[in-house]
Amino acid sequence: MTFINDIATIVTAIGGVELIKWVVTWIATRKSAQKKAIEEAEALQIGNEQRRVDWLEKRICERDSKIDSLYIELRAEQQNRLEEIYKRHEVELKFKESEVKRCDVRKCSSRKPPSDY
Repeated sequence: MTFINDIATIVTAIGGVELIKWVVTWIATRKSAQKKAIEEAEALQIGNEQRRVDWLEKRICERDSKIDSLYIELRAEQQNRLEEIYKRHEVELKFKESEVKRCDVRKCSSRKPPSDY
Protein backbone atom coordinates (compact mmCIF):
# COMPACT_ATOMS: atom_id res chain seq x y z
CA MET A 1 0.00 0.00 0.00
CA THR A 2 2.83 2.35 0.56
CA PHE A 3 3.70 2.20 -3.13
CA ILE A 4 0.22 3.33 -4.08
CA ASN A 5 0.33 6.05 -1.43
CA ASP A 6 3.68 7.23 -2.79
CA ILE A 7 2.30 7.40 -6.33
CA ALA A 8 -0.80 9.23 -5.11
CA THR A 9 1.37 11.67 -3.19
CA ILE A 10 3.58 12.33 -6.24
CA VAL A 11 0.58 12.78 -8.52
CA THR A 12 -1.12 15.20 -6.14
CA ALA A 13 2.11 17.08 -5.63
CA ILE A 14 2.63 17.48 -9.35
CA GLY A 15 -0.88 18.62 -10.10
CA GLY A 16 -3.38 16.07 -8.99
CA VAL A 17 -6.40 15.58 -11.17
CA GLU A 18 -5.24 18.17 -13.66
CA LEU A 19 -2.11 16.13 -14.34
CA ILE A 20 -4.20 13.05 -14.95
CA LYS A 21 -6.48 15.02 -17.33
CA TRP A 22 -3.45 16.42 -19.16
CA VAL A 23 -1.84 12.95 -19.52
CA VAL A 24 -5.09 11.45 -20.82
CA THR A 25 -5.60 14.34 -23.24
CA TRP A 26 -2.02 14.11 -24.45
CA ILE A 27 -2.30 10.36 -25.03
CA ALA A 28 -5.62 10.77 -26.84
CA THR A 29 -4.55 13.67 -29.07
CA ARG A 30 -0.85 13.07 -29.71
CA LYS A 31 -1.39 11.39 -33.11
CA SER A 32 -3.74 14.10 -34.32
CA ALA A 33 -1.29 16.76 -33.07
CA GLN A 34 1.51 15.02 -34.96
CA LYS A 35 -0.62 14.88 -38.10
CA LYS A 36 -1.47 18.56 -37.71
CA ALA A 37 2.21 19.48 -37.32
CA ILE A 38 3.11 17.40 -40.39
CA GLU A 39 0.32 19.05 -42.42
CA GLU A 40 1.49 22.52 -41.36
CA ALA A 41 5.07 21.68 -42.36
CA GLU A 42 3.88 20.34 -45.73
CA ALA A 43 1.78 23.46 -46.28
CA LEU A 44 4.80 25.66 -45.60
CA GLN A 45 6.91 23.58 -47.95
CA ILE A 46 4.28 23.75 -50.69
CA GLY A 47 4.03 27.52 -50.20
CA ASN A 48 7.80 27.88 -50.50
CA GLU A 49 7.87 25.73 -53.62
CA GLN A 50 5.03 27.76 -55.16
CA ARG A 51 6.86 31.03 -54.48
CA ARG A 52 10.02 29.58 -56.03
CA VAL A 53 8.10 28.41 -59.11
CA ASP A 54 6.51 31.85 -59.48
CA TRP A 55 9.93 33.51 -59.18
CA LEU A 56 11.41 31.16 -61.77
CA GLU A 57 8.51 31.75 -64.18
CA LYS A 58 8.95 35.51 -63.80
CA ARG A 59 12.66 35.18 -64.46
CA ILE A 60 12.01 33.04 -67.55
CA CYS A 61 9.58 35.68 -68.87
CA GLU A 62 12.17 38.41 -68.32
CA ARG A 63 14.81 36.41 -70.15
CA ASP A 64 12.42 35.61 -72.99
CA SER A 65 11.66 39.30 -73.48
CA LYS A 66 15.37 40.09 -73.40
CA ILE A 67 16.07 37.39 -75.99
CA ASP A 68 13.24 38.72 -78.15
CA SER A 69 14.68 42.23 -78.06
CA LEU A 70 18.13 40.88 -78.95
CA TYR A 71 16.66 39.00 -81.90
CA ILE A 72 14.93 42.19 -83.06
CA GLU A 73 18.26 44.01 -82.93
CA LEU A 74 19.98 41.16 -84.75
CA ARG A 75 17.38 41.11 -87.55
CA ALA A 76 17.64 44.90 -87.96
CA GLU A 77 21.43 44.70 -88.21
CA GLN A 78 21.18 41.84 -90.71
CA GLN A 79 18.72 43.87 -92.78
CA ASN A 80 21.08 46.87 -92.75
CA ARG A 81 23.96 44.71 -93.91
CA LEU A 82 21.88 43.15 -96.68
CA GLU A 83 20.87 46.59 -97.89
CA GLU A 84 24.53 47.66 -97.92
CA ILE A 85 25.45 44.53 -99.90
CA TYR A 86 22.66 45.24 -102.41
CA LYS A 87 23.87 48.83 -102.84
CA ARG A 88 27.46 47.73 -103.41
CA HIS A 89 26.37 45.07 -105.90
CA GLU A 90 24.31 47.65 -107.75
CA VAL A 91 27.32 49.98 -107.96
CA GLU A 92 29.51 47.09 -109.07
CA LEU A 93 27.01 46.14 -111.79
CA LYS A 94 26.89 49.76 -113.02
CA PHE A 95 30.68 49.80 -113.13
CA LYS A 96 30.77 46.56 -115.17
CA GLU A 97 28.10 47.91 -117.48
CA SER A 98 30.06 51.11 -118.03
CA GLU A 99 33.15 49.06 -118.85
CA VAL A 100 31.18 47.17 -121.49
CA LYS A 101 29.78 50.40 -122.96
CA ARG A 102 33.14 52.14 -122.99
CA CYS A 103 34.58 52.99 -126.38
CA ASP A 104 38.31 52.58 -126.82
CA VAL A 105 38.45 54.95 -129.77
CA ARG A 106 37.23 58.42 -129.02
CA LYS A 107 35.08 60.49 -131.35
CA CYS A 108 34.65 57.92 -134.02
CA SER A 109 31.67 56.30 -135.60
CA SER A 110 33.24 52.88 -135.66
CA ARG A 111 33.02 51.77 -132.12
CA LYS A 112 35.46 49.36 -130.58
CA PRO A 113 34.17 47.09 -129.22
CA PRO A 114 31.06 47.22 -131.36
CA SER A 115 27.90 47.70 -129.45
CA ASP A 116 24.24 48.58 -129.85
CA TYR A 117 24.50 51.40 -127.35
